[in-house]
Amino acid sequence: MHKFSLLAIAALLSGCSQSVSEYSNETPQLKLDQFFQGESRAWGVLHNWQGKQSVRFTAELCGSWQGSSGNLYELFYFSDGRVEQRHWQLQQNADGSVSGSAGDVVGQAKGQLAGNSLYWEYTLRIPYDGDTLDVKVKDWLYLIDNENLLNRTTLHKYGLSVGELTLSIQQQNKNADCAALQEKIRQQVPGAVL
Repeated sequence: MHKFSLLAIAALLSGCSQSVSEYSNETPQLKLDQFFQGESRAWGVLHNWQGKQSVRFTAELCGSWQGSSGNLYELFYFSDGRVEQRHWQLQQNADGSVSGSAGDVVGQAKGQLAGNSLYWEYTLRIPYDGDTLDVKVKDWLYLIDNENLLNRTTLHKYGLSVGELTLSIQQQNKNADCAALQEKIRQQVPGAVL
């Protein structure tokens, strides 16, 4: 019985990690320049380290691409009244590798596309207790169909999980121009750098 328990624990632990390459054959294929083109809407929940819901949010997104380089503008409305923005500058390469930068991202975000999935990691600088805190972000995106994507994110500090984010993104209008959202960001987030 003792030997069986050790084997069961070993099997569970080995099943806890995943590689994006495991999803290479999953369809539809996720291509950032197709899904994040034009307007999208997002709905999400952030859970703290105890698994309790800490804040909900909605977001407006708009992406525009020139070849393999793209800009993704995000405007977040949080349930505690905060309004925040992020402007991603993205690069999607032919080998499926992805990199990105944003004002609140320390250094570069780096990841890999495979099948319907993207896994990438980066360090995010967040407001915390009158100062800022850098947290490591492990981000999984899964394309459900051509208009819907699920995002599961874990936040880590000192190697420990400090939060988890679940987010649903739905494409709204592929042909939308991002100028309207950029103007909305300027009006609602003073000092936003776009």
